[in-house]
Amino acid sequence: MPNLRIAMAQINPTVGALAANADKIALYGRKAVAKGADIVLFPELAITGYPPEDLLHKSGFIDDNIACLHRLGPRLAGIIAIVGFVDRGKGGLYNAAAVVVNGRVAAVYHKMFLPNYGVFDEERYFKAGVRALNLRIGGVMAGLEICEDIWRDDGPACVQAAGGAQVIVNINASPYHAGKLGVRRELITRRAVECNAAVAYCNAVGGQDELVFDGQSMIAAPDGEIIAEGRAFAEDLIVADLRLPALRHERPLKGLGVVRLTPVKEVKKLPLRKRRALKPITHDEEILKALRLGVVDYVTKNGFERVCIGLSGGIDSALVAAIAADAIGSANVTGVFMPSRYTSNESRDDARRLAKNLGVGFMTVAIEDIFKVYLETLAAPFKRRGADITEENLQARIRGNILMALSNKFGWLVLTTGNKSEMSVGYATLYGDMAGGFAVIKDLPKTLVYEIAGAVNRLAGKAVIPERVFTKAPTAELRPNQTDQDTLPPYDVLDAILKAYVEDDMSLVDIVALGFDRGVARRVIRMVDGSEYKRRQAPPGIKITPRAFGKDRRMPITNGYKNGGGKKG
Repeated sequence: MPNLRIAMAQINPTVGALAANADKIALYGRKAVAKGADIVLFPELAITGYPPEDLLHKSGFIDDNIACLHRLGPRLAGIIAIVGFVDRGKGGLYNAAAVVVNGRVAAVYHKMFLPNYGVFDEERYFKAGVRALNLRIGGVMAGLEICEDIWRDDGPACVQAAGGAQVIVNINASPYHAGKLGVRRELITRRAVECNAAVAYCNAVGGQDELVFDGQSMIAAPDGEIIAEGRAFAEDLIVADLRLPALRHERPLKGLGVVRLTPVKEVKKLPLRKRRALKPITHDEEILKALRLGVVDYVTKNGFERVCIGLSGGIDSALVAAIAADAIGSANVTGVFMPSRYTSNESRDDARRLAKNLGVGFMTVAIEDIFKVYLETLAAPFKRRGADITEENLQARIRGNILMALSNKFGWLVLTTGNKSEMSVGYATLYGDMAGGFAVIKDLPKTLVYEIAGAVNRLAGKAVIPERVFTKAPTAELRPNQTDQDTLPPYDVLDAILKAYVEDDMSLVDIVALGFDRGVARRVIRMVDGSEYKRRQAPPGIKITPRAFGKDRRMPITNGYKNGGGKKG
């Protein structure tokens, strides 16, 4: 019974940082050698980072990534390494995996199935590979795949197993959304059982613009049992010994290539120290970790050190501040309280208490005098017209200007505080509360904001976010006695309708059939459809739900299709 010690390097590359990514690959290659591994896997497009998007249109970028791979080869001595990169071949570019042995590229596999849905756009850049690949390593046959290949029932795994593969190795950049881990586990378990082969699934980790990669790599035994797992939202090196059945057969099959590799000279393998079992994380903790990682990587990878947040005393800004303080350190966060004539003493007290609890900087910049000047300046043009939403939005835009001035003066990144419910229906002000560089909770419905904020306090073991912030009625405080529910349905109703319409593509007829009031549902749909132009001008934010605005949901701004047409519209 052959034995294969396999390592999976769950690393956090940066898109475009070729040399830095190569250094990280070399570092983890050395760690895998020190563990006595026979083979080490790195994530999909580990050299370029994922997704490189239109960098792939730059021929120099392609040349540099290939040169980087070949320079990397000698730094991976003592092990067989599978490294994701972009290959140039006949007819175009390929999402590829290089097999590096003894310092040179011994084989290259081209991804056969290119995802072109949701956040993926690979057909824009890549050609599909046409041939599955098995690697013969001594007495072990390993099938090599890239990400989407294993998700397809008609993917290469079936032909690889038929050709004798005892283990399928799959390198990935699989982005996170809530619940994704369970879907992956079911898939990997099923593929292992179907192929009667072990499956090693190596995933990337890290934040890239709107996307977060959660790691959580895994290895399944041929019976489907998960025998090793990587950490969630953190870099990790997972090493496991696979006791594989003897090579059953080695069949030449149409569409399947076999490359025979000379095993790296084996050194005496010390027994692996048993990995500490990973503590399961709750749904809330998972989302908090995703948000934290998204903030850390967006801030640091883009060269910022500090952030600022408009603190209102409400739940949204409180959650953003708590996430930021945890992600980059309290000393690097400044909360800015900007009261107007409508700001309550409760909001003032809650904002100040939150800042104190978090240990973040706190400053007050009153907007009343500026607001008065605006009103006086616009008095003539607005003559004979009563106050309305215009005056409300002026206050939000004054606050946006102040935050951006602080950003310019001190080099701070402005974190916006709008949630998915607000962004869905346009309950936000262009160039006001939408002004900023990164929208942390952009993909969290309001009901989920409360849930995750509650988890912040639960995990801290104390009321970091003041209790009153949870219990008072949500309000923008832009007019006397204003609450969100003056304009919007209750958030539990709104969020359920938004899930049906935005995430599930249900029509008005479908939504009413679920039991919602027709008039309410029609009004929500009208607000969603009419706010696309606003969302296009919003800063990027972290994808948390299965269908986020932006990369996932791409609707035309000018759109004559009305009344909530959907799957049964």
